Amino acid sequence: MDSRLNAFLERADAVLARLEPLLPAPREAVDWNHCLAARWQREGRSGFLLPLEVSLDMRLSDLIGVDKQREQLARNTQQFLDGLPANHALLWGSRGTGKSSMVRALLAQHAKAGLRLIEIERDHLADLPRVVEQLIKLPQRFVLFCDDLSFEAGESDYRVLKSVLDGSLEQAPENVLLYATSNRRHLVPENQSDNENWKTIDGELHPNEAVEDKIALSDRFGLWLSFYPFNQEHFLDVVEHWIGELASKAGLQWQRDEELDILAVRWATGRGNRNGRCAYQFARYWVGLKLLERQP
Repeated sequence: MDSRLNAFLERADAVLARLEPLLPAPREAVDWNHCLAARWQREGRSGFLLPLEVSLDMRLSDLIGVDKQREQLARNTQQFLDGLPANHALLWGSRGTGKSSMVRALLAQHAKAGLRLIEIERDHLADLPRVVEQLIKLPQRFVLFCDDLSFEAGESDYRVLKSVLDGSLEQAPENVLLYATSNRRHLVPENQSDNENWKTIDGELHPNEAVEDKIALSDRFGLWLSFYPFNQEHFLDVVEHWIGELASKAGLQWQRDEELDILAVRWATGRGNRNGRCAYQFARYWVGLKLLERQP
């Protein structure tokens, strides 16, 4: 009996020796007293929070032309920090219009008050319960941030996500909120066939289950903020702001004129868009060019 037991234990030790290199290395807990942001990193069937180095240069005042959206999200975040009821938020609209920058600017503004940011990819949202479990007893306030949350036609993962959001968000601890950005208000595209077979109930039209299912995902967010494409005036105002910021840091004297506006519009036309990202890139180009010309 002893010989068989010893043989079994030896085989078990050999198996464990082979498995040990495949097991994830133990991870130190994030020190949230010093770490301001982290990313949920998938590892095998589990995952861990990876601390991030973040820049706190972005300010809410740098976001030009989105005053209403900025005020609403800032107010919601302040309620959250004060321990008052607050909503999960969906920021939707055109690319480069300040959605992600607004969330990061809020981190910069409220980091000293205990706000922390955790980035989580769309494909990892099924891990929300694991993430939330690690945050429940912590004193800080956490915004879980999912950038570019949307689904393509034919993808069915949104049903799984809807189920996870139902459980994780509605029962989330008071120190956790989810902020997400998307190019669409309804996170799942609607097909023409979805609009067929509507039902008439008591004289009113009601969508079929496919439509209701797709719209329901967005309904998990209590606050919707819309970001629209820039018109030319808005674009040029953002260009002026960023040139002012960059020129001031470099000690460059400048003045906005018609020639500058023409160059900025031409820059945007060449890239096929007018948004905040494009305006910032032009400002860097123009200020850099002027500083280069000033060199002996």
